[in-house]
Amino acid sequence: LDTAVIEVSGIRADGSLIPSSSIGNNKTWLDRASKVILEVNSWQNPALEGMHDIYYGTALPPHRVPIPLVRADDRIGEPYFRCDPDKIVAIVETEAPDRNLPFAAPDAAAHAIAGHLIEFFTHEVARGRLPASLLPLQSGVGNIANAVLTGLVNGPFEDMTSYTEVIQDGMLDLLDSGKLRMASATAFSLSPEAAARLNADMGRYRDTMILRPQEISNHPELIRRLGCLAMNGLIEADIYGNVNSTHVMGSRIQNGIGGSGDFARNAYVSIFMTPSTAKGGKISAIVPQASHVDHISQDVQVIVTEQGLADLRGLSPKQRAALIIEKCAHPDYRPMLADYYARARVGSYGQQSPSLPGEALSWHQRFMDTGSMRL
Repeated sequence: LDTAVIEVSGIRADGSLIPSSSIGNNKTWLDRASKVILEVNSWQNPALEGMHDIYYGTALPPHRVPIPLVRADDRIGEPYFRCDPDKIVAIVETEAPDRNLPFAAPDAAAHAIAGHLIEFFTHEVARGRLPASLLPLQSGVGNIANAVLTGLVNGPFEDMTSYTEVIQDGMLDLLDSGKLRMASATAFSLSPEAAARLNADMGRYRDTMILRPQEISNHPELIRRLGCLAMNGLIEADIYGNVNSTHVMGSRIQNGIGGSGDFARNAYVSIFMTPSTAKGGKISAIVPQASHVDHISQDVQVIVTEQGLADLRGLSPKQRAALIIEKCAHPDYRPMLADYYARARVGSYGQQSPSLPGEALSWHQRFMDTGSMRL
């Protein structure tokens, strides 16, 4: 790595760097780059200082040791970046706000999804599979995930924590409500209004948030150790629980995978959620076969739409298919899925995960040809 351009909120007299509202992989870039350009952003509130936890204990084998983090609110590092002053070739001053997009107000589908999840968590607590304060929450970015977090404000759970990749508006709402005690992440992903709200009251929020390097916030072993409840969005899921979270019609990229793979594979419970249809009902989010797979069925334990929640844990592929069609598919598409699945059970090459390869992606082709997946 030749040159790294790193945003910081300040430079201390001893040369250490005060990180900004996003850490991400900046520690790695500072370590590996031959030259560093620092962008000192005075828009960032000075009260950010002290919020960060930069861990310098990682090493390659055979020198690797366990990361000493056992709770979401543990601090295991230091508040500042280190950087060899000889590598710093320029310092640029700026006063630019974070680039943020607004979140849409939660609609009926988002409220229904939040309700299904609260009911599911309540059931798991009653069965003794989750503590009353739940396990650390992870939430992906997006309107639905944000709405679910906001919905938890009215849920029965207290003293919650979060161990996630980004902090978004809903987590600020949870912190303000007192339901969420601590949020750990690597960056903020806030609407312009929420960013202004955070920046204006950073001194108060600083004690309830920790920003860490991405290699810690998304560390597979830490996610598994803490037992995170992973809640991420999807573009489509097929009847066996394979999830496409990045590509529309298998080819057109909607967004990157982000940290959803890190959390889905290692979470205590891996949850994916979406409205059951898109484009005014012309696209079904539940399809015979996903046109692109980011998360294999073995990493997907719960699927939620506004129609209902499918708990897939311990189920065979055939049981998964029947439950996903029953609980998650939109009524406009449920008969089509049931018909496909019935014919696949009769005419497929095998019976483990019945499929009709010549027809499995026909829904996507029909949308591209006619503008709708409907027959």
